[in-house]
Amino acid sequence: MTRRVFRYVPYVIVQDPTAEPEYSARCVSGDESDCGAESGVRQDPADVEEWQRRHTQDTRHTRYRRTFADYAVLEPQDGEYPEVSPASLNS
Repeated sequence: MTRRVFRYVPYVIVQDPTAEPEYSARCVSGDESDCGAESGVRQDPADVEEWQRRHTQDTRHTRYRRTFADYAVLEPQDGEYPEVSPASLNS
C-alpha cells in the first residue's frame, strides 16, 4: 500500500510585481445608446482620468465605466515555498 503525506501550506494572493496593472474607461453616456468612446489601456489611472476630462469637455458626457486589471500570484503566507522532492511526486 502506498501512503501519502500532504503538508498544508497557507497561501495569500498578491499583485504580481513583475506586471504593471492596466486602467481604462469607456463612455456610457447617451440617451438611446452608449457613446462608446474608449480611453484605451493605460498604465497610470491619472492618464485615464485626464482622457475622461477631455472627453467631457468635448462632448459634455459625464458617465464612464472604468476598468482595472492586474495579474495575481499565490505565494506561501510565510514567504517560503515547501520543498518538493521528485520521490514525493511519485508517491
